[in-house]
Amino acid sequence: MTATAFTFDNSYARDLEGFYVPWQPAVAPEPRLVFLNRPLAEELALPIASMDDAALAATFTGNALPEGAQPIAQVYAGHQFGGFSPRLGDGRALLVGEVIDRHGRRRDIAFKGSGRTPFARNGDGKAAVGPMLREVLIGEAMHALGIPTTRALAVAATGAPVARDEMLPGAVLTRVAASHIRVGTFQYFATSGEEGDVRKLAEYTIARHDPELAGSPRPFLALLDAVSQRQAALIAQWMNVGFIHGVMNTDNMALSGETIDYGPCAFMEAYDPATVFSSIDQYGRYAYRNQPDIALWNLTRFAEALLPLIDDDPEQAVAMVTEVLNAFAGRYRTHLLRGQRAKLGLVRGEPADDASDAALAEDWLAVLHAGKVDFTLGWRRLADAAAGSDSPLRALFADPRAPEDWLVRWRARCTSEDSGKPEVGSGRAEAMRRVNPIVIPRNHRVEEALAAASDEGDLAPFERLLDAVRRPFDEALAASPYAEPAPVEVTARYQTFCGT
Repeated sequence: MTATAFTFDNSYARDLEGFYVPWQPAVAPEPRLVFLNRPLAEELALPIASMDDAALAATFTGNALPEGAQPIAQVYAGHQFGGFSPRLGDGRALLVGEVIDRHGRRRDIAFKGSGRTPFARNGDGKAAVGPMLREVLIGEAMHALGIPTTRALAVAATGAPVARDEMLPGAVLTRVAASHIRVGTFQYFATSGEEGDVRKLAEYTIARHDPELAGSPRPFLALLDAVSQRQAALIAQWMNVGFIHGVMNTDNMALSGETIDYGPCAFMEAYDPATVFSSIDQYGRYAYRNQPDIALWNLTRFAEALLPLIDDDPEQAVAMVTEVLNAFAGRYRTHLLRGQRAKLGLVRGEPADDASDAALAEDWLAVLHAGKVDFTLGWRRLADAAAGSDSPLRALFADPRAPEDWLVRWRARCTSEDSGKPEVGSGRAEAMRRVNPIVIPRNHRVEEALAAASDEGDLAPFERLLDAVRRPFDEALAASPYAEPAPVEVTARYQTFCGT
């Protein structure tokens, strides 16, 4: 089979020799295309329009790599649940190459599940259809919600079984990312004592993600600051949609500010800050409420790796990075409140209102928590209250009077903005519906879709759910099964797994 040609420009392989191992994907015995993200392929300017499903399956399992591909397994370290692993790396993934998309952005194209690499340790290097389709669903949902994320370009079944608790159909995911540079990438070289390599990696990262910093007086301190800003914004967006990553290890924090690695992730249903779904997070390290603190913990590990580059005086270097790290909490709160104001339908956000607006949002969450109300629907039905109909919101509570006192405060705050500007109030409900989703990837719906695809080869439930999560704000879906929370007894025992 003749391989197609992608317009690759593989800067990581070209500029960072020694930061990876060249490697080839395992041969898939019976490749079959399961999913293809054609709009994303068009955005990437990939010449696949004339390719049939067999050619696409061969391409996206690695049986027929596109011309110009330069597959490499990247090396990195990582703190996993607080314990440091000095050598992790791509155990079942390969960076196939980089392309420049139609917007001029450099994008990685990478495989996941393409076989063992030198970093595989005890793993088999494979992936199963279900977890790879989970990456599709969650990644596309996050993209539709406007949250920076890696995205799935394709999933292709390999025709080879994968041994987990049971035998499952194998698959390869093709993932697109702004880059796969992680906090753990820096940790690997810093731990090895290779200051020159840390500098080289930092210079590459700046050139790729923050080229405007190259000429700054302290570019590496500025890089830490830029990454901190991106992470503060990202985690605030997670929190405002109830997303729980589930495995916020340092090798899963991308310096690009994209969400990466949709393993044991899930969306919260009934609001509870202590929510944990991941089966491997036995002590709640990565619980919903802990995510901002863990982000700062990870950033501190990044800062430690950069210290020798910041200043020749270690004490001065520590003082400078500490100032950046100390700013994280305030930045996070700023981003969180900005999102909460939009969710509350507040247009004006004067600094003088910050404390009272933050209290208003926090008290709303307390009302949801006390009432065990679904996080997504609680916010969405607040838009109905803004439109003059309280009943859909009150129906979410066992006691319809439970939100009464808070609603009085909220309406008073809204009125303070509307004085003399009736157009503000009249458009509030619609504005709120544009930021408060009606559809998220409900955990039970995700499991139903993945089970049908994996156990029965039936992709119809997956395709219907994918269509729904790509339209998270569409009120037409309000009466659909995709807007319904899971039964309480299902959520109470629900666990997610990493898929490895």
